[in-house]
Amino acid sequence: MTDAVQLDDLISSAGALAAAGHRAILGITGAPGAGKSTVGRRIVDALGPDRAVLVPMDGFHLANSVLLSNGLRQVKGAIQTFDDAGYANLLLRIRDQNPGEVIYAPSFDRGLEEPIAGSIPVRAEVPLVVTEGNYLLAEAGAWPLARGCLTESWFLDPDRTRRHNWLITRHMDYGKSAEDARLWALGSDEDNAKLIESMAHRADRVLRVKGL
Repeated sequence: MTDAVQLDDLISSAGALAAAGHRAILGITGAPGAGKSTVGRRIVDALGPDRAVLVPMDGFHLANSVLLSNGLRQVKGAIQTFDDAGYANLLLRIRDQNPGEVIYAPSFDRGLEEPIAGSIPVRAEVPLVVTEGNYLLAEAGAWPLARGCLTESWFLDPDRTRRHNWLITRHMDYGKSAEDARLWALGSDEDNAKLIESMAHRADRVLRVKGL
């Protein structure tokens, strides 16, 4: 069942996780264009850097050179185009982080369409790590190991037409023509969305964020 919530409600829920007295990892997932990065960033900005840090799954995109050599460039974003074991092992390290330790996570540069290693410092004293991405609830490969590290998982389920329109706009913002953006959003992205939406029942909460 999908619950309609305000973003402020989610910030309050995340704040409660941050106040629990131990390291918490909040996973935010959903189809491409569901608003995962927006919700994650708004939560972290609201809580502040001493209480929360954002670690996106997109930092584990395989490099374009690897995708090209394996014939996967045209399906970039599909589940097989990520380093699932690398992501799972990062979450294990973050979950079990030692006092005083700094762990460096990768980010993803949408302008370059490439991951950037070691660009997000995760300090041990920050209680909440928010991680967001498409395949947090997948059952194949190392994804279940990653899911086992999550304190709580949220699946975002926005209006489909609104999600498609946002995706098309994003692809155009990063250089695709209107036609190519539409083909990608309704083709490769939508194929991925169908797989991701089949995982929603594994989430702790399924949410539609009002006004997003």
